[in-house]
Amino acid sequence: MQKIVSHEDFNNAISTPGVTVAVFKADWCGDCHFIDPFMPEVEQQYADKLTLIEIDVEQAESVSQEQNVLGIPSFIAYSEGRELVRLVNKLRKSREEIEQFLDRAVEVHANLAK
Repeated sequence: MQKIVSHEDFNNAISTPGVTVAVFKADWCGDCHFIDPFMPEVEQQYADKLTLIEIDVEQAESVSQEQNVLGIPSFIAYSEGRELVRLVNKLRKSREEIEQFLDRAVEVHANLAK
């Protein structure tokens, strides 16, 4: 997962025509570490459908504030710079919840492309 550390990197990453999902995390976040073991498999599983990027809310604090991310881990899907859907809250996310969110992001993108 590409790590984003600046506003410029973030804007470049989300401006692509495909689906880009930003994963907002922090080193001190226990619930963020909970998803670490299975996220590489999830990323591989969705590699042909979307791109995952990681934003550390402390390193790129202005991005997190601009995107109104108040809880982590949180996921926001974008395409061509526009937000598609979000899973933003302070609750722990299961693999199933994350996969359902990613499926929804792909579905919303496909419907917009029609």
